[in-house]
Amino acid sequence: MPSITSVTLEVADPTAAEKFYATAFGLGTELRFRASDAPTAGFRGFTLSLTVPQPSTVDGFVDAALGAGATPVKPVTKSFWGYGGVVRAPDGALWKIATSAKKDKGPDTRQIDRFVLLLGAEDVLASKRFYVGHGLTVGKSFGRKYVEFETPSSPVTLALYGRRALAKDAGVAPDGTGSHRLALDSDSGPFTDPDGFEWEKTSG
Repeated sequence: MPSITSVTLEVADPTAAEKFYATAFGLGTELRFRASDAPTAGFRGFTLSLTVPQPSTVDGFVDAALGAGATPVKPVTKSFWGYGGVVRAPDGALWKIATSAKKDKGPDTRQIDRFVLLLGAEDVLASKRFYVGHGLTVGKSFGRKYVEFETPSSPVTLALYGRRALAKDAGVAPDGTGSHRLALDSDSGPFTDPDGFEWEKTSG
């Protein structure tokens, strides 16, 4: 089964990006950076999500991100599914921090349960077929709306969401042009999916 070893964000200043993410989220080798000035505008077609154990952890990560230079996109709020919000990192990537828990069970430990990459697909079923053809196994599927793949050996969970629905969930307009400024590092690359997301062969 293909494994996603990391996600690479293409940024203007990799050193500044490393500093921001170390301060905001404390992520390790599952998130990488490289310099790029590829033109991009509007919604880049993806979001990154941290699923955490409880509301205080959401607040802690969001506060840390804002303090390190992120901007608020969707205020942290309670909803029928849980508690969460969205911020935009200085490099432009959208991050959703959320929990399904309604109450805290203890102090905030900055624990991250899952790191999820959600790709916005123009045709979720077509992208699903593409990825199944490249060896991925479907874990969850809700028709044309959402697909999550099984990646038990990966530090990154991959999911597909309709592009417009993903933008709405993140609190941004769905329009965007230019580069995604994103690459997936995997033992099954290289290839490019139907929406232009690039998979690269993990080096080493």
